Amino acid sequence: MAAYYTLHIAGLTRELKICPISEKLDIAAFILFSDVELTEACARELAKRVPECDYILTAESKGIPLAYEMSRQLKVPYIVARKSVKGYMTDVLSVQVKSITTAAVQTLYLDGEKAAWMKGKRVLIVDDVISTGDSLRALQQLVKSAGGEIVGNAAPLAEGDAAERKDLIYLEQLPLFFKD
Repeated sequence: MAAYYTLHIAGLTRELKICPISEKLDIAAFILFSDVELTEACARELAKRVPECDYILTAESKGIPLAYEMSRQLKVPYIVARKSVKGYMTDVLSVQVKSITTAAVQTLYLDGEKAAWMKGKRVLIVDDVISTGDSLRALQQLVKSAGGEIVGNAAPLAEGDAAERKDLIYLEQLPLFFKD
């Protein structure tokens, strides 16, 4: 039988399934896909806390619903760093990343046209959960390579030690579950 963690966030309550990540670590799975109410509520609360920006940047894929909804509410465009190069992408920027929820090293790709949009502009980085900070660092590297100015790093949840970081804007802390 699955175990669950009760999360209270943005005026809502959700039961998050606890999932194994390794032999020694479990995490509570925070999934915005298919939960429009949660996505809208988290976007609304984060939008109140973030600095003004010209663009929002997120990584494919779990951050996309949040970035879209924040983009809609803040009335600024959002950009997605993709996990593969698409046929329409040219002059691609790339950076490697190892996420806590992914087994292998991945590469994030940014279309050169989108990178040009960010040059000299204020960019807000948005993700669903910030844990180790590896995905965040990869997105920051893409913004810097594009010549953008990072004005903030935002997520609904800061997991584990990430909650102690001073450079994050988040709504709630999510614990890590270590096995004995």
